Amino acid sequence: MAKPLYKVTFLNAGKVYELYARHVGSGSLWGFTEVGELVFDVHEGVVIDPTEERLRDEFGNTRVLHLPMHSIVRVEEVERKGQSAIRDATTGEKVVTPFPMPAKPR
Repeated sequence: MAKPLYKVTFLNAGKVYELYARHVGSGSLWGFTEVGELVFDVHEGVVIDPTEERLRDEFGNTRVLHLPMHSIVRVEEVERKGQSAIRDATTGEKVVTPFPMPAKPR
């Protein structure tokens, strides 16, 4: 039987993060939830989703993420992985890093 897959939604620095993980449980640190075995899409070559790349850069080397219980919004057991996201906490809109534009000539 395959390991369950969880969608974990939590608050971090004024933004709502949505990550996928294979392990979620109460941790040995009181008041924290352990989120482990994070799942990211692996694409060779061109980056399709900059948000996924940003999350992989931030959490890619993380074995276990210890999240304070009060920062967790929701934990869902899902059938398959969807798109990871970073959203603005107040508006709910996806946070997209703008494409860098060259400086205007003088």
